[in-house]
Amino acid sequence: MFFYYLLSGLKNLPTSLQEASFTLGKSKFTTLIKIILPNIRASLLTGIIMTFAHAVGEFGVVLMVGGSIPKQTKVVSIAIYDEVESMNYNNANIYALILFVFAFLILLTVHTINNNSKTNLY
Repeated sequence: MFFYYLLSGLKNLPTSLQEASFTLGKSKFTTLIKIILPNIRASLLTGIIMTFAHAVGEFGVVLMVGGSIPKQTKVVSIAIYDEVESMNYNNANIYALILFVFAFLILLTVHTINNNSKTNLY
């Protein structure tokens, strides 16, 4: 998922910026640090945030790999599963609401970052 956003940012970056940097004698590393990364900042942040949000809501991999060690490891998705299995629907609904609010805040953050970083590159 992260690489999709990174690739999208790189595809939308005009090659003329990179060519101008090389024409002015800048190295590949300097071009990466001073030209490319600042111009794809929104794509990088979106990729990082969306990947983190996906990982928070993940259920199957967490249960299979990390397990659910009582009183030691627990994520919200596992807590919802445990509460439903115990028929504690009120607690499961509270956990689901927390996860919903968290996901909404992440999406709002991504939207705000993307709107604030729209710049004219040409």
